[in-house]
Amino acid sequence: MILIERLFLTIALSDAAEPWQLGSQDAATPMMQGIMDLHHDIFFFLILILVFVSWMLVRALWHFHYQTNPIPQRIVHGTTIEILWTIFPSIILMFIAIPSFALLYSMDEVVVDPAITIKAIGHQWYRTYEYSDYNSSDEQSLTFDSYMIPEDDSELGQSRLLEVDNRVVVPAKTYIRIIITSADVLHSWAVPSLGVKCDAVPGRSNQTSILVQREGVYYGQCSEIRGTNHAFMPIVVEAVPRKEYGSWVSNLLIA
Repeated sequence: MILIERLFLTIALSDAAEPWQLGSQDAATPMMQGIMDLHHDIFFFLILILVFVSWMLVRALWHFHYQTNPIPQRIVHGTTIEILWTIFPSIILMFIAIPSFALLYSMDEVVVDPAITIKAIGHQWYRTYEYSDYNSSDEQSLTFDSYMIPEDDSELGQSRLLEVDNRVVVPAKTYIRIIITSADVLHSWAVPSLGVKCDAVPGRSNQTSILVQREGVYYGQCSEIRGTNHAFMPIVVEAVPRKEYGSWVSNLLIA
């Protein structure tokens, strides 16, 4: 019963990697959906190429076996086939390049007028989040640190080594700008379900935009291996309705 409850809570409330998972996590943003669609399209061409190459290999092994063809043929070159195996791969690459460039440029596109701006600062070995829109003129009014919850302190339903004490709460179906930087070494802010992977470079601010289309809890990790304990810097983004987000902000500002 405990096992069933743990599995249900994990699947129902979080978007995280599962044991023996082969595919990507469920997309929660248009960007991640575009990445998955491009992957499926490219995989279609890969299957066609695999079938064709396998057929050619089996055919060559069958027809040019020493028992079938004891006298080997000498083929120096074939103009027609050389033209074909140059043109067809070029056409395939063109069909792959067009949607790839469209997705690449859309990933670099930044929302001009986002509803919320969040600044993520990487530290050894935790993160600091600033909701800059709610900062007063004389002090930072909505800033908190996010540490990983140790394995011994985790509760029922929480993902092992992926849960944090303070989640990044964002409103669903809202354009959000995230500014990412680092206070010491290279870090990375990566959440697979959101289609986001942006490096945190000391002395430089990188930015990305997300539009979470559904409510849920999304897990990510630092993807820059820069020494020990980097695997223990998880990211947890919780998308909630706008009304609930407003209540969360109000409670933090009052506190």
